[in-house]
Amino acid sequence: MKTLLRWLGRLLLGIVILLLIGAAYIVYDLRTGEQTADNTNISFTGSDGTEISGYLATPDGGGDYPAVLLIHEWWGLNHGMTVLADALAAEGYVVFAPDAYRDNLAESVPGALYLRLFNAPDEQVHVDVDSALTWLRGRDDVDPERVASMGFCFGGGHSLQLGMRQSENIAVTVMYYGAVVTEPDLLRPFTDGLPVLGIFGEDDQSIPTQEVLEFEAALNSLDIENQITIYPGVGHAFLTEDNYDEPGTAGDAWQQTLTFLAEQLGESGGR
Repeated sequence: MKTLLRWLGRLLLGIVILLLIGAAYIVYDLRTGEQTADNTNISFTGSDGTEISGYLATPDGGGDYPAVLLIHEWWGLNHGMTVLADALAAEGYVVFAPDAYRDNLAESVPGALYLRLFNAPDEQVHVDVDSALTWLRGRDDVDPERVASMGFCFGGGHSLQLGMRQSENIAVTVMYYGAVVTEPDLLRPFTDGLPVLGIFGEDDQSIPTQEVLEFEAALNSLDIENQITIYPGVGHAFLTEDNYDEPGTAGDAWQQTLTFLAEQLGESGGR
């Protein structure tokens, strides 16, 4: 019995030490290195009174442009999202990438997992993203009838959720390897004429191919216009700020996105 108690005590001590090391690592990750403030250039007051910051990218010259609400990955609003926002702006879109983590940013998987699970409840993210959409549609240089939502990973799932909540205020939904919805009744808001582009990787372990196919089948069962593409030989998060404009799968997916946006939103330029 004493031997067992000593063994359990050592096991418990080891678990406590591992938890403390993990907590210290997460704190170090969140407080050092790249910070959200490094990647924001505008802020406004959201519907609940909270200040929402983000990164705004606009085309050169005045006009009445289509727009993209760009929702970041589970890392937070990092430099990579600003690169993609600038790339879309160069194509003729006003792009706003809101900070859905409220000034938190991770560079490690443990840090991102902590933020995703404990720092960004869905209700809070919904309020902030909805406020960001309202703000973007209200800009003088944006045509409010030509606004797309677009997101990656964490943001891909929230792009889909935004379309479900605000189908009347979104013209296009784009999602890159985000959490899918396979229940047709939940997808019914898209029947208002809200097309969906879904980009996924065949080897993605977090978004299984079977779920993607069920998502596509649910959209088709409601006659919702969609393009669901499962790219072979790639896994989760295969498109980055370093390869989106390079030959290969990521470049192909990016070009598919640009074509889809142009077809659905019309001419991407001032009017």
